[in-house]
Amino acid sequence: MKDNYCVIMGGGIGSRFWPFSRESYPKQFLDFFGSGRSLLQMTFDRFAKIIPTENIYVVTNEAYASLIKEQLPELSEKQILLEPARRNTAPCVAYAAYHIRACNPDANIVVAPSDHLILKEELFLRDVRKALDFVRENRALVTLGITPSRPETGYGYIQSSDTVVDDFAKVKTFTEKPDLELAKVFMESGEFFWNSGIFVWNVNTILEAFSKYLPDISSRFDLGKDKFNTPEERAFIRENFPYCLNISIDYGIMEKANNVYMLCVDFGWADLGTWGSLFELAPKDANDNAVLKNNEAMLYESSGNVVALSDPKRLVVIQGLNDCIVAEAGNVLLICKKEDEARIKQFVADARIKYGNEFN
Repeated sequence: MKDNYCVIMGGGIGSRFWPFSRESYPKQFLDFFGSGRSLLQMTFDRFAKIIPTENIYVVTNEAYASLIKEQLPELSEKQILLEPARRNTAPCVAYAAYHIRACNPDANIVVAPSDHLILKEELFLRDVRKALDFVRENRALVTLGITPSRPETGYGYIQSSDTVVDDFAKVKTFTEKPDLELAKVFMESGEFFWNSGIFVWNVNTILEAFSKYLPDISSRFDLGKDKFNTPEERAFIRENFPYCLNISIDYGIMEKANNVYMLCVDFGWADLGTWGSLFELAPKDANDNAVLKNNEAMLYESSGNVVALSDPKRLVVIQGLNDCIVAEAGNVLLICKKEDEARIKQFVADARIKYGNEFN
């Protein structure tokens, strides 16, 4: 247990959840379900059941340091790793791995985003424990592959092979978000699983992979390998992190490495990356409308909508609207077709061009 660590990636902006998610207060800090806990806090609570609290780290942007401290007072300052620039997930993972290795060279690490929903928590924790045990004994990079429940075009897919070691299948291919027809083929084949973005590995295995596949990043961090877990770490990161390659861990390592294995799981997972994913999970009325908790709404001749208001005292009345997102937060009201929600990032960019940062 003492060798098991968790890294929560909590630095994203979550622009696809605009206007709820803003650059100053992204989705991981929001309570979407009226539970009293944000997505970040729910992620921490989950892992704290199997990982010692002192072994849980959050990697986030410097701008969110105070929010992390406010929402997770259980963490010491040393457990909050601050990125001075946005450089995607590979530099984030490298930073955490170098820091943790300086604390424990035998560490086994689970890396997870801060904005996922897990419905069957006991199964999830069982699978994470199983993966941590596997990487302790095998020089493998493990990803958790979700058994698909529908031909989803918003997720990446992982193809399993016939090579299996202790229930872990060697990965054959990764495919980014496919079109609907290909997603249907993937689902029918039984060989493809959703890429959860949850990874498990031994610290030495992942750092060997960085050295082999992303030497630009590893050589940068190697310059200060004696500074991690010392008072000099912060200054070193501020000086060097912004020069790291901007690349995801999937593209940079997982799609290239030959020691990637997948544990096929089914623990009620959802990536809360879009309003559509939230609609899928939320309870619905007789006309398939999803009104988020604590919100008051009256809907007439309307179906298939997701309605979210930041002010629980505000009533929304909707008539003759179908398959739309109705989201109001702060100084922005968004109404758009669910099928066009990929355009929300463009709406945010256009608002910034026209109005500056007033609505971002």
